[in-house]
Amino acid sequence: MSNRALLEVIALDVEDAVAAQAGGADRLELVTDMAADGLTPPRETFAAIRAAVDIPLRVMLRRTDGFAAGDVSELVRVARELRAEGAREFVLGFLDADGAPDLAAVEAVVAELDGCRWTFHRAIDRAADRDQLRKALADLPGLDTYLTAGSAAGVAAGLPVLLAEAARGGEPGYGARILVGGGLTLAHLPVLRAGGIDAFHIGGAARPSGWDGPVSAAAVAAWRTALA
Repeated sequence: MSNRALLEVIALDVEDAVAAQAGGADRLELVTDMAADGLTPPRETFAAIRAAVDIPLRVMLRRTDGFAAGDVSELVRVARELRAEGAREFVLGFLDADGAPDLAAVEAVVAELDGCRWTFHRAIDRAADRDQLRKALADLPGLDTYLTAGSAAGVAAGLPVLLAEAARGGEPGYGARILVGGGLTLAHLPVLRAGGIDAFHIGGAARPSGWDGPVSAAAVAAWRTALA
Protein backbone atom coordinates (compact mmCIF):
# COMPACT_ATOMS: atom_id res chain seq x y z
CA MET A 1 0.00 0.00 0.00
CA SER A 2 1.20 3.50 -0.82
CA ASN A 3 2.06 5.80 2.06
CA ARG A 4 -0.07 8.49 0.45
CA ALA A 5 -3.30 8.87 2.39
CA LEU A 6 -6.65 9.27 0.64
CA LEU A 7 -8.35 12.66 0.98
CA GLU A 8 -12.08 12.78 0.25
CA VAL A 9 -13.89 16.13 0.13
CA ILE A 10 -17.63 16.84 0.19
CA ALA A 11 -18.82 18.63 -2.95
CA LEU A 12 -22.26 20.16 -3.45
CA ASP A 13 -21.78 21.48 -6.98
CA VAL A 14 -19.38 21.91 -9.89
CA GLU A 15 -17.59 24.86 -8.28
CA ASP A 16 -16.85 22.78 -5.17
CA ALA A 17 -15.71 19.82 -7.23
CA VAL A 18 -13.31 21.81 -9.41
CA ALA A 19 -11.79 23.55 -6.37
CA ALA A 20 -11.43 20.28 -4.44
CA GLN A 21 -9.68 18.59 -7.35
CA ALA A 22 -7.40 21.62 -7.82
CA GLY A 23 -6.47 21.44 -4.13
CA GLY A 24 -5.47 17.80 -4.40
CA ALA A 25 -8.55 15.84 -3.34
CA ASP A 26 -8.36 12.17 -4.33
CA ARG A 27 -12.12 11.60 -4.29
CA LEU A 28 -15.35 13.53 -3.81
CA GLU A 29 -18.47 12.69 -1.85
CA LEU A 30 -21.42 14.23 -3.69
CA VAL A 31 -24.39 15.35 -1.61
CA THR A 32 -27.01 18.04 -1.40
CA ASP A 33 -28.72 19.66 1.61
CA MET A 34 -26.10 19.66 4.33
CA ALA A 35 -28.76 20.97 6.73
CA ALA A 36 -29.99 17.36 6.64
CA ASP A 37 -26.41 16.04 6.89
CA GLY A 38 -26.25 15.27 3.17
CA LEU A 39 -28.88 13.83 0.84
CA THR A 40 -28.75 12.41 -2.69
CA PRO A 41 -27.85 15.11 -5.21
CA PRO A 42 -29.92 15.60 -8.35
CA ARG A 43 -28.94 13.42 -11.27
CA GLU A 44 -28.16 16.59 -13.27
CA THR A 45 -25.70 17.75 -10.60
CA PHE A 46 -23.89 14.41 -10.72
CA ALA A 47 -23.67 14.60 -14.52
CA ALA A 48 -22.30 18.15 -14.45
CA ILE A 49 -19.67 17.28 -11.83
CA ARG A 50 -18.70 14.11 -13.67
CA ALA A 51 -18.08 16.21 -16.77
CA ALA A 52 -16.03 18.79 -14.84
CA VAL A 53 -13.55 16.62 -12.92
CA ASP A 54 -11.74 13.33 -13.44
CA ILE A 55 -11.32 12.04 -9.87
CA PRO A 56 -13.60 9.36 -8.41
CA LEU A 57 -17.03 10.40 -7.17
CA ARG A 58 -18.97 8.67 -4.40
CA VAL A 59 -22.65 9.63 -4.54
CA MET A 60 -24.85 9.72 -1.44
CA LEU A 61 -27.94 7.49 -1.47
CA ARG A 62 -30.07 9.07 1.24
CA ARG A 63 -33.48 10.66 0.81
CA THR A 64 -34.40 11.86 4.32
CA ASP A 65 -32.68 13.26 7.39
CA GLY A 66 -31.80 10.64 9.99
CA PHE A 67 -30.69 7.06 9.48
CA ALA A 68 -33.95 5.30 8.62
CA ALA A 69 -34.06 4.12 5.01
CA GLY A 70 -37.50 5.53 4.26
CA ASP A 71 -38.93 4.44 0.89
CA VAL A 72 -36.52 1.71 -0.23
CA SER A 73 -38.08 1.44 -3.69
CA GLU A 74 -37.31 5.14 -4.17
CA LEU A 75 -33.69 4.61 -3.08
CA VAL A 76 -33.38 1.76 -5.56
CA ARG A 77 -34.89 3.87 -8.33
CA VAL A 78 -32.49 6.73 -7.64
CA ALA A 79 -29.53 4.35 -7.55
CA ARG A 80 -30.59 2.95 -10.92
CA GLU A 81 -30.85 6.45 -12.43
CA LEU A 82 -27.45 7.49 -11.11
CA ARG A 83 -25.84 4.33 -12.44
CA ALA A 84 -27.41 5.01 -15.83
CA GLU A 85 -25.80 8.47 -15.67
CA GLY A 86 -22.39 6.87 -15.03
CA ALA A 87 -22.11 6.75 -11.24
CA ARG A 88 -19.88 3.86 -10.14
CA GLU A 89 -19.29 4.53 -6.43
CA PHE A 90 -21.81 5.26 -3.68
CA VAL A 91 -22.36 6.12 -0.02
CA LEU A 92 -25.21 4.70 2.06
CA GLY A 93 -26.15 3.39 5.48
CA PHE A 94 -29.43 2.63 7.21
CA LEU A 95 -30.35 1.70 10.77
CA ASP A 96 -33.59 0.34 12.20
CA ALA A 97 -35.36 1.83 15.21
CA ASP A 98 -33.21 -0.23 17.57
CA GLY A 99 -29.93 1.02 16.12
CA ALA A 100 -29.16 -2.22 14.28
CA PRO A 101 -28.28 -2.20 10.59
CA ASP A 102 -31.39 -2.26 8.40
CA LEU A 103 -30.17 -5.21 6.39
CA ALA A 104 -33.27 -5.45 4.19
CA ALA A 105 -32.84 -1.86 3.03
CA VAL A 106 -29.07 -2.07 2.62
CA GLU A 107 -29.28 -5.35 0.71
CA ALA A 108 -32.00 -4.02 -1.62
CA VAL A 109 -29.90 -0.99 -2.55
CA VAL A 110 -26.66 -2.96 -2.83
CA ALA A 111 -28.36 -5.43 -5.16
CA GLU A 112 -29.17 -2.52 -7.48
CA LEU A 113 -25.53 -1.36 -7.31
CA ASP A 114 -24.49 -4.69 -8.81
CA GLY A 115 -20.95 -4.80 -7.45
CA CYS A 116 -20.21 -1.06 -7.39
CA ARG A 117 -17.95 0.00 -4.54
CA TRP A 118 -19.60 1.81 -1.65
CA THR A 119 -19.05 3.41 1.74
CA PHE A 120 -21.21 2.70 4.80
CA HIS A 121 -21.43 6.19 6.25
CA ARG A 122 -21.63 7.63 9.74
CA ALA A 123 -24.76 5.67 10.61
CA ILE A 124 -22.17 3.33 12.17
CA ASP A 125 -21.55 6.06 14.77
CA ARG A 126 -25.22 5.83 15.81
CA ALA A 127 -25.34 2.04 15.85
CA ALA A 128 -26.27 0.23 19.06
CA ASP A 129 -23.37 -2.20 18.50
CA ARG A 130 -20.60 -1.27 16.05
CA ASP A 131 -19.02 -4.71 16.10
CA GLN A 132 -22.34 -6.42 15.37
CA LEU A 133 -23.00 -3.99 12.52
CA ARG A 134 -19.61 -4.63 10.94
CA LYS A 135 -20.04 -8.39 11.12
CA ALA A 136 -23.58 -8.22 9.74
CA LEU A 137 -22.41 -6.24 6.71
CA ALA A 138 -19.06 -7.98 6.18
CA ASP A 139 -20.05 -10.11 3.20
CA LEU A 140 -22.03 -7.55 1.23
CA PRO A 141 -20.61 -7.04 -2.28
CA GLY A 142 -18.84 -3.76 -2.92
CA LEU A 143 -18.50 -2.55 0.68
CA ASP A 144 -14.95 -1.25 0.94
CA THR A 145 -15.13 1.69 3.36
CA TYR A 146 -16.63 2.88 6.64
CA LEU A 147 -16.94 6.65 7.06
CA THR A 148 -16.73 7.12 10.83
CA ALA A 149 -15.71 9.51 13.57
CA GLY A 150 -15.63 6.67 16.09
CA SER A 151 -18.40 8.44 17.99
CA ALA A 152 -21.62 10.30 17.26
CA ALA A 153 -19.98 13.23 19.06
CA GLY A 154 -17.14 13.46 16.52
CA VAL A 155 -13.50 12.48 16.09
CA ALA A 156 -12.26 14.08 19.31
CA ALA A 157 -14.51 11.74 21.30
CA GLY A 158 -14.05 8.79 18.96
CA LEU A 159 -10.26 8.56 18.72
CA PRO A 160 -9.93 5.51 21.01
CA VAL A 161 -12.58 3.63 19.02
CA LEU A 162 -10.98 4.52 15.68
CA LEU A 163 -7.56 3.35 16.81
CA ALA A 164 -8.97 0.13 18.30
CA GLU A 165 -10.87 -0.69 15.11
CA ALA A 166 -7.83 0.07 12.94
CA ALA A 167 -5.84 -2.40 15.03
CA ARG A 168 -8.39 -5.13 14.21
CA GLY A 169 -7.80 -4.81 10.46
CA GLY A 170 -7.49 -8.50 9.66
CA GLU A 171 -10.52 -9.70 11.62
CA PRO A 172 -13.93 -10.61 10.15
CA GLY A 173 -15.94 -7.40 9.71
CA TYR A 174 -12.84 -5.21 9.84
CA GLY A 175 -11.52 -5.60 6.31
CA ALA A 176 -13.09 -2.39 4.96
CA ARG A 177 -11.03 0.77 4.99
CA ILE A 178 -11.60 3.29 7.77
CA LEU A 179 -12.34 6.75 6.35
CA VAL A 180 -12.24 9.22 9.23
CA GLY A 181 -14.61 12.17 9.12
CA GLY A 182 -16.86 14.17 11.41
CA GLY A 183 -15.22 16.99 13.32
CA LEU A 184 -11.81 15.97 11.98
CA THR A 185 -9.06 18.57 12.41
CA LEU A 186 -5.46 18.73 11.23
CA ALA A 187 -4.40 18.21 14.86
CA HIS A 188 -5.95 14.73 14.82
CA LEU A 189 -3.86 13.52 11.89
CA PRO A 190 -0.59 12.50 13.58
CA VAL A 191 -2.20 10.08 16.05
CA LEU A 192 -4.54 8.65 13.40
CA ARG A 193 -1.71 8.13 10.90
CA ALA A 194 0.42 6.53 13.62
CA GLY A 195 -2.47 4.15 14.26
CA GLY A 196 -2.41 2.99 10.65
CA ILE A 197 -5.39 5.00 9.36
CA ASP A 198 -4.88 6.28 5.83
CA ALA A 199 -8.14 7.83 4.62
CA PHE A 200 -9.69 11.13 5.65
CA HIS A 201 -12.93 12.95 4.84
CA ILE A 202 -13.53 16.69 5.16
CA GLY A 203 -16.54 18.92 4.64
CA GLY A 204 -16.61 22.13 6.63
CA ALA A 205 -12.81 22.06 6.97
CA ALA A 206 -12.58 22.71 3.22
CA ARG A 207 -14.84 25.80 3.47
CA PRO A 208 -13.28 28.78 5.28
CA SER A 209 -16.53 30.74 5.02
CA GLY A 210 -18.75 27.88 6.19
CA TRP A 211 -21.35 25.82 4.37
CA ASP A 212 -22.78 28.90 2.68
CA GLY A 213 -19.46 29.40 0.90
CA PRO A 214 -17.63 27.22 -1.64
CA VAL A 215 -14.82 24.74 -1.20
CA SER A 216 -11.45 26.47 -1.07
CA ALA A 217 -8.70 24.91 -3.17
CA ALA A 218 -6.16 26.38 -0.74
CA ALA A 219 -7.87 24.79 2.26
CA VAL A 220 -7.90 21.40 0.52
CA ALA A 221 -4.25 21.86 -0.44
CA ALA A 222 -3.34 22.44 3.22
CA TRP A 223 -4.85 19.04 4.07
CA ARG A 224 -3.19 17.39 1.09
CA THR A 225 0.17 18.76 2.26
CA ALA A 226 -0.42 17.56 5.81
CA LEU A 227 -1.24 14.09 4.50
CA ALA A 228 1.61 13.80 2.00
